[in-house]
Amino acid sequence: MTSTSTAPGAAAGPDAPRPAHRETLRTHHGDTVTDPFEWLRDKEDPQVIAHLEAENAYADARTAHLAGLREELVQEFVGHTQETDLSVPVRRGDWWYITRTTAGDDYPAFTRVAESPELPRGAGGVPAIEPGELLPGEQMLLDAQAAAKDAEFFSLGGLAPSPEHDLLAHAVDLAGDERFTIVVNDLTTGTVIDESVTGTGYGLAFSADQQWIFYARVDDAWRQHQIWRHRIGGDPSADDLVLEEPDERFTVWFERSRDGKALVLQSSSTTTAEAWILDLADPTAAPRPAGGRRDGVDYTVEWAGDRLLVVHNDGVEGFALAEAPLDAADSSAWTPLLSAGEGERLLGVESFAGCVALELRAGGLAAVRVIPRRADGSLDVEAAWDVDDGGELDVVELDTNPAWDSPALRYQLTSLLTPATVAQVDVASGERTVLRRTPVPGYDPELYREQRLWATAEDGTAVPISLVARTDVPADGTAPGYLYGYGSYEVSIDPSFVPTRLSLLDRGLVVAIAHVRGGGEMGRDWYEQGKILAKKNSFSDFVAAAAHLVDQGLVAPDRLSAEGRSAGGLLMGGVANLAPERFRAIIAGVPFVDALTTILDPSLPLTVGEWEEWGNPLESEEVYRYMKEYTPYENVRAVEYPAIFASTSLNDTRVFYVEPAKWVARLRETVTSDQTERPILFRCEMVAGHGGRSGRYRKWEQRADELAWLLDQLGATARV
Repeated sequence: MTSTSTAPGAAAGPDAPRPAHRETLRTHHGDTVTDPFEWLRDKEDPQVIAHLEAENAYADARTAHLAGLREELVQEFVGHTQETDLSVPVRRGDWWYITRTTAGDDYPAFTRVAESPELPRGAGGVPAIEPGELLPGEQMLLDAQAAAKDAEFFSLGGLAPSPEHDLLAHAVDLAGDERFTIVVNDLTTGTVIDESVTGTGYGLAFSADQQWIFYARVDDAWRQHQIWRHRIGGDPSADDLVLEEPDERFTVWFERSRDGKALVLQSSSTTTAEAWILDLADPTAAPRPAGGRRDGVDYTVEWAGDRLLVVHNDGVEGFALAEAPLDAADSSAWTPLLSAGEGERLLGVESFAGCVALELRAGGLAAVRVIPRRADGSLDVEAAWDVDDGGELDVVELDTNPAWDSPALRYQLTSLLTPATVAQVDVASGERTVLRRTPVPGYDPELYREQRLWATAEDGTAVPISLVARTDVPADGTAPGYLYGYGSYEVSIDPSFVPTRLSLLDRGLVVAIAHVRGGGEMGRDWYEQGKILAKKNSFSDFVAAAAHLVDQGLVAPDRLSAEGRSAGGLLMGGVANLAPERFRAIIAGVPFVDALTTILDPSLPLTVGEWEEWGNPLESEEVYRYMKEYTPYENVRAVEYPAIFASTSLNDTRVFYVEPAKWVARLRETVTSDQTERPILFRCEMVAGHGGRSGRYRKWEQRADELAWLLDQLGATARV
């Protein structure tokens, strides 16, 4: 089957928007920069909105010939999705909680059914529930499709049942700015009993007596800096401030313990943390210290019923696991249990009556290690074992495990070829049971292959690459390719299964992920080697990965594309400047491409809290000069560039729309490539946030828009 699109660049269309120059001067460390496009930052200016709308119209015109291909891709995305589906039921108390999707609906429904011996059973003793068929007595908790009504954007920022399971709290965002309204429903009457708290951040937790709910607030820079307590049904003006973090480098968050007895509150920067414990049986009491704060000591605390468990880096590069008494106020009470092994990075711990489960990275992949408890509740570290399914690119992570006393541990398994799979392992016997593998209609894994490759960076460092391709695509240097990357904040981009990738693979693309430094794939040191004054390693690693794909004959040198989003968009801008000849086309989603301007302005969201990631160019001339050498907007060159598709959202609170708007304007007036053949396009969603459109069908349409353009640029619109 072939698409209805034409050859690359066939639709020249109208002239690209060219915003006027209005000079803004910026001077730091004796260096004055003239910025002609900074005026685009004011989204209250009608001329700015007019420019964004003109950009959208230009993108529409330049991609009009791809309408058929876009529709074809959407149909493929839908065709690889079991539209009417459901999650594996999760038991909380005497109820099984379920998430259901229905064909044609953008948003899911959340239901539950009471535990009963009469329930039909499937694998692992989980109720056997069919998609689209409600069980007798199954109760609707929240119909998100109905709640969204005709809203152009709808997102949930939390969903929490109360301890007695007769109340449900959820948080709703209707603009995309990640500021939520909390709604509390009485499940016995089906009525809303409170929706008075607005403008909140992420996180919801009930007190033990269900009289109070805890939530977070954000400051003007979208930093979660406060945790509040609200009496349900009361006046929010009387809400109590529980905790405030004045240091702008830090963000606060909280989590209810698995046994429901405690609220663990944490404040963390990139490198330092602090924790407190609040007794949920005494919800109006002040939280007490549970670890203290020391510069450079990063840790998380888990309430383990009879003790605290701490994953920390105090004197340990790969992090270690320690325990402490429940009333421990600082790290002096931490007793070591185990340290990360060679090449490992401990990420966190979850505690249960019969074991604790460590999440970690080993060999560049996510893994889970189970540590049994002895009869006295102590941890038998010597008897620890890993949940391992044996695949070269298997990613293993903990799934939802709300029950403190469950004898089995749920986990998720995926890889580039393995659809998301929920399984459980019996802690005592080690017996594993697959509960459900996400159905992917029309997918045959035998048609594809996955593998781990290693590129050599310019400083000799081995950079891992995860790759997937059809088995019938020859390594003869002719195939089109797609390379994804991120490389910041110690975030790992694991080789998971993404159904929309099948549309690339089935058009002959070789799909790869470059696990560059700055991410967390290879441990804490991997992250340290890609931040602040080592940030350029992220860019050169990605270029080395691109070169390796070409050198191995896996992709054609003139048919390689790339994509990165958010901080990965910074990576895209960086590699476009560093090695534009390596890439035919680049997708830069919500790209952080005006990094120096942003990090110089402490009033913006990506600034004070980010200085530990990028450095502080206000205080350090060395950091300023280094950032100025790589920030994409300031380093566009007058040479041939790849075709570029940049996207953003007007209400994005993380990376402002102005960054790609300015970058695209500078690209268009600087690069020497033929912009009819290699267009530079920019789309701005006018009602959306950092994640783009809401709702699965609208997200598919947005993704089809991007991928249709990419395939057209690579001359790969026809299915193989």
